[in-house]
Amino acid sequence: MTAQQAIRVLRDEGLVISRQGSGVYVRERTERPIGLRPHLERAFEETEISIDFAGFSGETLHGAMSEPLDKIRAGRLTPESISVRLLVPNPDIPWTLPARVDDLSDSPAFRTRAKSIMQRHSEALVAAVNELGELGLVRDIHAQVRVYPAVPLFKLYLINDSEVFFGYYPVQEHTVTLDDTPTPMWDLMGKDTTLFHHTADSDDDTMASQYVKQSRMWFDSIWSTVARDIEQ
Repeated sequence: MTAQQAIRVLRDEGLVISRQGSGVYVRERTERPIGLRPHLERAFEETEISIDFAGFSGETLHGAMSEPLDKIRAGRLTPESISVRLLVPNPDIPWTLPARVDDLSDSPAFRTRAKSIMQRHSEALVAAVNELGELGLVRDIHAQVRVYPAVPLFKLYLINDSEVFFGYYPVQEHTVTLDDTPTPMWDLMGKDTTLFHHTADSDDDTMASQYVKQSRMWFDSIWSTVARDIEQ
């Protein structure tokens, strides 16, 4: 059973593939994107849960957390505390990216569009987490969104202070309709991001442990200095 569980975890992460009647094989390309969802679901089996995100909209996080939150509502998971913090760029100030293709200028119309997407996903996630506290299903709840004056060129997830998922946003030309006009933009494409996974271990000096520690330091430094509560 232990071996089967280990193989299931490796399969969820895209590292091995099962072939009917043949066996289980390591994939030739182990740099395939790591799956965030199964790690998040396992994180929610802990008593105390902390999820920190830095990126553009939190859309991926919102989708990945839907099932664990549903399991809490159904009584299948019973954590004592949940903390969720989201850092997103301030859409009320000019951005260097995304930018118009023709002259690399900021687009207020694009920022308005992006703000709507941010609020839709971040507010829905915060509301879903807070609801668990209001229903008395989780004793200690903290869910908050802050904006900061920079454009993220990467996305970062910190899970239970022990796991980090990190990936770069590739810049691609993307035509969007702004003010009823198709407008080519140099956009940051989150759906094309490959996530790299790091897990801290018992040795604080290993590269993975230091990566988790430094990611925590970076996130907390932004959160406690230049970040501000999002304006509704």
